[in-house]
Amino acid sequence: MNDNADNAVVVENLEKRFGRFVAVDRVSFQVRRGEVFGFLGPNGAGKSTTIRMLCGILAPSGGRGTVAGFDIGTQPELVKAHIGYMSQRFSLYQDLTVEENIDFYSGIYRIPANKKRERKEWVIEMSGLAGHRRSLTAVLSGGWKQRLALGCAILHEPPIVFLDEPTSGVDPISRRKFWNLIYDLSAQGVTIFVTTHYMDEAEYCNRLGLIYRGELIALGTPHELKSEMGDCPDFRVNENGIVPFSDGLPSLEDVFVARIEARDRAEQPEQEVSR
Repeated sequence: MNDNADNAVVVENLEKRFGRFVAVDRVSFQVRRGEVFGFLGPNGAGKSTTIRMLCGILAPSGGRGTVAGFDIGTQPELVKAHIGYMSQRFSLYQDLTVEENIDFYSGIYRIPANKKRERKEWVIEMSGLAGHRRSLTAVLSGGWKQRLALGCAILHEPPIVFLDEPTSGVDPISRRKFWNLIYDLSAQGVTIFVTTHYMDEAEYCNRLGLIYRGELIALGTPHELKSEMGDCPDFRVNENGIVPFSDGLPSLEDVFVARIEARDRAEQPEQEVSR
């Protein structure tokens, strides 16, 4: 395993089994420091299970991995102390105010007393909630809850942030604002590991991994994945390279659908079709 200083996340042959069911099957990849890494796949593909192992929440069944230099199997508590994690459902207390949620997470992350006020004001300003600090979280819009949840997840200024489908259910403008925050964090050297169902969001990532049925079936930059479509028989090829449609490269959605369908065909024996 290449656990060098340039990598924030390194996994090698990572597995998770629930009885006979293999949720994650010998997955290997690396995420560089300061990178925005997108992890994509259909429902049930193994995205959330992988993230939970990387966050020290689930113990792996096999393989190994490091996050921020700590072993996810033997040092899960150290992993948790050095990451931010935002789950699919906003991890906020609806019956607390904006300030009370921030205060609660300040305690969870053991923010020093002399920094609590500074970090609280940073979260409120970042999330655009200066006029709503005493509002109940339950009455906030989806976009505000989203930004508040991100702020609470990074109160302790972790070097790595895991975002599990963070923009699900919010409007396009709120999604764009959220991604502006992600870029700001990345520019400061924070590593972002994000899962998403939105193909336009996948385009924002430095690199992407596609997981399907627990296996990593594609890895690369958005441009690389589009350019490699010659490996998939669904797309036409000429002497100049890939020509999936009338011109240009395929969309990421077409790339992922083609790769998933190609994997399904490879696993099924060919059958004669009566005509």
